[in-house]
Amino acid sequence: MARFKPVSYAQTLMVPIVLEKQLVPGTLEFAIHHLIETRIDMSPFEAKLRNDETGRPAYNPKVILKAVLLAYSRGVIGSRKIEQACRENVTFIAITAWSTPDHSTIAEFISSMQEEIIFLFRDILLICEEMELLDGTKFSLDGLKLSSNASKEWSGTKSDLKKKKEKIEKTIKYLMKRHLKSDKEEASNGINYCEEKKREKQIEKLKAKAEKIEKWLSENEGRQGKRGKEIQSNITDNQSAKMKTSHGVIQGYNCQALVDSKHQVIVHAEAFGNGQDNEHIEPLIEGAKENVKAIGLGEGYFEGKTFIADSNYHSEDNLERCSEEKLNAYIPDAYFRKRDPRFATADRHKPEEKRRYTREDFQYKKEKDVYICPHTKELRLDNRETKIRNYVLRKYASRQRDCKDCKLREECLRKKETKRRYLLIPLEKHERDFSKEMIKKIDTEEGREIYSERMKIVEPVFANIRIQKRLNYLTLRGKVKVNIQWLLYCIVHNIGKIGCCGMGYG
Repeated sequence: MARFKPVSYAQTLMVPIVLEKQLVPGTLEFAIHHLIETRIDMSPFEAKLRNDETGRPAYNPKVILKAVLLAYSRGVIGSRKIEQACRENVTFIAITAWSTPDHSTIAEFISSMQEEIIFLFRDILLICEEMELLDGTKFSLDGLKLSSNASKEWSGTKSDLKKKKEKIEKTIKYLMKRHLKSDKEEASNGINYCEEKKREKQIEKLKAKAEKIEKWLSENEGRQGKRGKEIQSNITDNQSAKMKTSHGVIQGYNCQALVDSKHQVIVHAEAFGNGQDNEHIEPLIEGAKENVKAIGLGEGYFEGKTFIADSNYHSEDNLERCSEEKLNAYIPDAYFRKRDPRFATADRHKPEEKRRYTREDFQYKKEKDVYICPHTKELRLDNRETKIRNYVLRKYASRQRDCKDCKLREECLRKKETKRRYLLIPLEKHERDFSKEMIKKIDTEEGREIYSERMKIVEPVFANIRIQKRLNYLTLRGKVKVNIQWLLYCIVHNIGKIGCCGMGYG
């Protein structure tokens, strides 16, 4: 018969543990502990407490901050899981000195860091500068789109949400009829309590959804887009937005980061509820200037430095802003790869596109100020002027009924759902064309070489945060709180750089 080593669950163990010795030099937890204990100014956190004479003692903010940063570095984001780790995990017990803050204390601490988070970020950035982790000559900007704590099913314009509510109410009426009919049948054949309760729960859930939509519609206005048109709102988190990503459409935030090239240290970061990257250059540059000024690097720190961003940031306004800031910018347009000789054969297997009518195919009639299309229909002047790049343009539009059944639709309109044809005619031009200057600059051999460095500067940062640290979603709601969480992700990344490159930090 097999024999086994004896096991006794009644035995008592006394294991001496020195908590400080669990934080081994050369680890990230040691770096977090050492930096917060010796280098980080915690006075902004301590100033919020009002228990000098009355009230019970509070948890030391150092302890909670250490627990949060260590948890985030291991991909643990939820406050309940952080609380559990502080009770069960030896490393968390050591770094918190066996303090056991509950999940509500942890959640409140993170959510209330609106003013303190930027000071914390700058303290870490200052340490990076002192350790010569910043090169200060080349920077790259990009965005990481992360899902937030909101469902895209609760998104839509006000009219969409009203239709959703009406549809739910119709479903409730239908279920109520079925419920009454089933009650009559069950009265004669015997009552099925399980089915009855299941129907009641389903109706209650639908009623709660309809009430939630009704309450939101009565208390909120629709979100307005950049052009004044209503865009989709979200009932759960109205500051988040639907965004297209390589992983599909998400409801979330566009998390931007400006990265130094030497060791991929993040010099500024901010989260936005807008998926369009080209609107975020100005706030990122301003925020980065404030950060470097706060750590003593001077207001002109970015002047003459190389600034790289992808084609999503290419616009006349952005290029003009970079010129005003005296940045040596490399921001290509959307067609730069088609002009690059290295990609000359990239489209060789794609089917040829059909030729569509261009502006030259439309005849202008000066006496009536109209354009005549190839099907002899008029395109009349739209009184609204528009601006594209550095051009002011007049817009001419056809009538919907002329295009609806036109035989030349396929040769004229790019999409089946397009209702009419527009022509944009340049009216006025500014003296300087920043886009053309950038195209000429990026098409040089040097320009292509410098732009290709973007991938090795900013992409490893997002890979580290999203894949290695598993910080691939957001748990908070609202731009203010989400921005706190995104900055915490970036702080964890920067501490990792200090740990890798600093003697004894990690």
